[in-house]
Amino acid sequence: MGITPLKFTGISSFSEDFQTILSRAVSIASLPLQQLQNNQTDLLARKQVLSALRGSVADLALTVEALGEAGSNRSLSVISSNTNRVTVSRNGSATSGVYHITNITSVAAAASENLAAGLDTQDTTAVDADDSVELVLGTAAHTFSLTSETNNLVGLRDAINNANAGVTATIINSGAQTGAYYLSLTAAQPGETTLELRSEAGNAATNLLTSSNQGANAEFELNGIDISRSDNTISDVIDGLTLTILNETESGEEVTITANSSRGSLASLLNNFVAAYNATSSAVNAHIGEDAGILSGDPILRQIQGALRSLAGYSGSGEVASLTALGIELDKTGTMSFQSAKFYSLSTSQFESALDLMGTVQTGFGLLARRLDEISNPITGLIKKQQDSIDVADNRLDDQIASVSERITVMQSSLALKLQQADVLISQFTAQQTQLEAIVKSLNTLTFGKEKS
Repeated sequence: MGITPLKFTGISSFSEDFQTILSRAVSIASLPLQQLQNNQTDLLARKQVLSALRGSVADLALTVEALGEAGSNRSLSVISSNTNRVTVSRNGSATSGVYHITNITSVAAAASENLAAGLDTQDTTAVDADDSVELVLGTAAHTFSLTSETNNLVGLRDAINNANAGVTATIINSGAQTGAYYLSLTAAQPGETTLELRSEAGNAATNLLTSSNQGANAEFELNGIDISRSDNTISDVIDGLTLTILNETESGEEVTITANSSRGSLASLLNNFVAAYNATSSAVNAHIGEDAGILSGDPILRQIQGALRSLAGYSGSGEVASLTALGIELDKTGTMSFQSAKFYSLSTSQFESALDLMGTVQTGFGLLARRLDEISNPITGLIKKQQDSIDVADNRLDDQIASVSERITVMQSSLALKLQQADVLISQFTAQQTQLEAIVKSLNTLTFGKEKS
């Protein structure tokens, strides 16, 4: 918030001097204001730097958490040999294995039927003679009592849609001269079921709908075992894996699902970890030493440095008990690197030990990730709390700046008024002096005569 300077406009010969006095007074009075504004600028710069630092730590936390997850799921990689037929993903802790899917004879689909006979109108032709129909979906039945106003396709459609019966009703216009309007019902969930609209409750023989699509289950064989599910997304057949059935297989066709521990997956995670570690370390080092940035001496730097030391010095037990054994090295400058050749040279038992070193989502790297999250969490983290305190200080400075600005504005106006009054008096005195000089000159002329040139 700046002070709008007043331009002094006087009529005396001292006007420029009065402008200098006014400007000088405002400049001196503005020194505390400038200090407050400088403090506010520093606060905002500090908040921005903290925001960037929080982002670096948060990225590091994600890579560390991913390593803990890799330990939990044994760096499991899952692959489908034909993603046009079946896709696969992890949904928890799974184990290595190979699974064969054959004879996908059916893909799960929702039941969908229409009125067997069309009606001439959608809003006047009665659907049923006794104003009552029964909707059946699976083992559930819903009876709809219609009135003279609602015993038509529009009324029945709205009644079904408002009943939350697991069925959606729409009206189809075939465009025929007679019997053009049909009620179409579709089940909300896939799976083989019974979908009927009966004119007489409990009597299947009075069904008003077609019976061409009563839904379908996903039907296939897994390792020779018959599997049937009402949904195409299936997560209760293989522990830790979710299968999604997309299309039927041809005769003799097989889809192979492979789950195994992947060195490539873990190597990629370690590369990400090293990059994030170096980025965070560089962000911290920018505020330490002779050329330290605005966060120099901030306690949050010690918190992050402590977390980085815990990561660099992390160790466990077994054949692979440290990051160095994994191929992660730290040079004299504190820069981390990943020697992939060393990692890929690990024996099978050493690779299993490396997975043990990762820990789980609750231990090992998972535990270190939580420590980083305590610093970088966007809601409860230490950096966020510090940013919140900066916001409080910033608001306080806003109030102080507004108060000081108001005082300076009042002072400037008051001083300008006083100088204006002084300028008027000086102008009057100057005019009186000019008159007196003229009178004296006239008297001299009368007394002594006109001066000779």
